[in-house]
Amino acid sequence: MSSPAASLASARPASPWSDGWTRWRRNRLAVASTAVLALIILVCLIGPFFQPDSYYEVTDTDLGASAPSAEHWLGTDTLGRDLLARVMIGGRISFAVGLLASLVSMIIGVAYGIGAGLAGGNTDRIMMRGVELLQAMPFVIFVILLLTFFGRHFALIFVAIGAVEWLTMARIVRGQSLELKVREFVQAARALGQSESSIAWKHLLPNLFGVIIIYATLTVPNVMLLEAFISFLGLGVQAPMTSWGDLMHLGAETMEEYPWLLLFPAFFFSATLFSLNAIGDGLRDAFDPKS
Repeated sequence: MSSPAASLASARPASPWSDGWTRWRRNRLAVASTAVLALIILVCLIGPFFQPDSYYEVTDTDLGASAPSAEHWLGTDTLGRDLLARVMIGGRISFAVGLLASLVSMIIGVAYGIGAGLAGGNTDRIMMRGVELLQAMPFVIFVILLLTFFGRHFALIFVAIGAVEWLTMARIVRGQSLELKVREFVQAARALGQSESSIAWKHLLPNLFGVIIIYATLTVPNVMLLEAFISFLGLGVQAPMTSWGDLMHLGAETMEEYPWLLLFPAFFFSATLFSLNAIGDGLRDAFDPKS
């Protein structure tokens, strides 16, 4: 016969994180998408080390664009370079731009959103009117102008994209901050004389962590899509380096003659975007307090 203490322990409700992970594991699409994304990342990270052909060296000047074969699994491009090697290297670049640009946008958006939420009043209204004004601007043109004036350096690409992708994060964090700053634990911290920066760092940020991670996950595919669009316009990474967007741009120019040059990069890119969106939706459904 179980003791009353054991009965009470077994009757304790699960924590929000434990309950969230339980809901996450029940989302079969999100779990399957995580496995697919992990496989794609693994192939892009370690695949080039086992690939005999380089992504930039011409394997055969007379070969040109050849269809998939036993020697070249995904075929070669118009210069005779192995497409599989270029797809794997392009995946590295696309993932790097997506993650680093999302990190830049997360830092800017979180700092701006918490600042606006804590300030409140006229300061908050002015800051959010600025966000609305920036959202009305054509950001793709803004990124293109940055790359045109400052050059197509790899670091500048993710800085430029991250600098225009922080607005949604700022609005979400600002709304959550307005709700949290009237809670008792924040009021108690303010009554004890803690500074606004201390309240933001010690009390708001830990409670916003789940929401930030969820929407940062949803930002990564948006950033990768924007990078692909810029590369499709010919303003992405410089040759011989490549990205999935650059490969799709080159493949689209010759798709009628060599369809595999567009098909394979587009497949990897689409599978990655689908997986990231499914994972982000799954995290939001599992951990978002408003869900």
